[in-house]
Amino acid sequence: MHRILFLFIFISIQAGAQSSALNIADSLARVGKNGEAIKLMENTNPISDKIHLKLAKLQQEEGNTVKALQNYQKVLKENPGHILTAMDYGELLLKTNKLAEADSLFSHLTSTYPQNASFQYRLGLVKEKQQDSTAMDYFFKTVGLDSTHQAALYKTAKYQLTHNNEFNAMSLAKTGLKYKPENTSLLSILGQSYTASLQFKKAIPVYEKLVALGEETEFVLQHLAWAYNNTGRKEDAIEVYQKLLKMQPGNSSYYSQIGSIYYKLKDFEKAKLNFHMALNIKDQKLDKEYLNLGFVHKQLENHQLAYTFFNKALEENQFNERAYLEKAIAADNFYEDKQSILDLYVHYFETFKDNGDPKMLKIAEYRIQDLRKEIFQAE
Repeated sequence: MHRILFLFIFISIQAGAQSSALNIADSLARVGKNGEAIKLMENTNPISDKIHLKLAKLQQEEGNTVKALQNYQKVLKENPGHILTAMDYGELLLKTNKLAEADSLFSHLTSTYPQNASFQYRLGLVKEKQQDSTAMDYFFKTVGLDSTHQAALYKTAKYQLTHNNEFNAMSLAKTGLKYKPENTSLLSILGQSYTASLQFKKAIPVYEKLVALGEETEFVLQHLAWAYNNTGRKEDAIEVYQKLLKMQPGNSSYYSQIGSIYYKLKDFEKAKLNFHMALNIKDQKLDKEYLNLGFVHKQLENHQLAYTFFNKALEENQFNERAYLEKAIAADNFYEDKQSILDLYVHYFETFKDNGDPKMLKIAEYRIQDLRKEIFQAE
């Protein structure tokens, strides 16, 4: 009886000590003393699951992902069914590009909990990082399980838009916007879908809303100006093109667009002035401006438009090495013909192999080898 009482008291003291350590650690973390909080908990004995989890969170904040992962693993070893811990562990694996481990974990979770949309989405993210074409299957499954899942709706809507399925993209974007009307990513997809399907009147309020939400980017303004111009709102289009000129003073195409609008309005003096401005700029090389526009569209994953701008940069300056390589990379993202892609990389490599940037040449060299293998295997 005494031994049982002693054991009960001992356990109670340990639990109290751990609880006290957690409380103190929380207080330290709240005032930004993460290091002291971590040291306190690491010196607690024994370390409970709660402390392991708190350690993992703080270590992750401090950038010590190795120790954070180890603490998550310790908790999951004792409690394999602890779903929230598994989720946090998987997120960290994904963030640190431990893709094989993340794939294994989320594959297990989706198999065990097939109706959990979050697990399906995260497995899709893993597959996407692995450049596995099945990634989209998981994003579509996510939407099927949870029609409010904003991130998956964006992924699927964007996929539909880039595959010329504008009406499917609209439907997915609208579904997400019902639940989060100010989701700028989905608004952008919706606006682009209206533009692609020539529904300019419907596109205008979408782009205007993006501007009102602080998304006054060159991309958004270009599309808004185009929509205004195509719906007869000429003065509004001019105003937007003037904003664009403040962003890109050396872009002759904006002067040309303004000149064209004034010509249609029969204001020939203003039309002439803007056409002359465009010509004056054209006398200079605009390869840098076109290259920058290409980079913008590359970031937006509009590779076909990026290709067009990189090509324009080369028309302006045939010795722009970066434009040569970026043109090949852009083609690599939407060309179906592998041989044509290979030819672009080879053309770049042969042109600059003697005096080009070593890092850029290495990128081209690796891709040339891969493409030759792919072409050979396909024969």
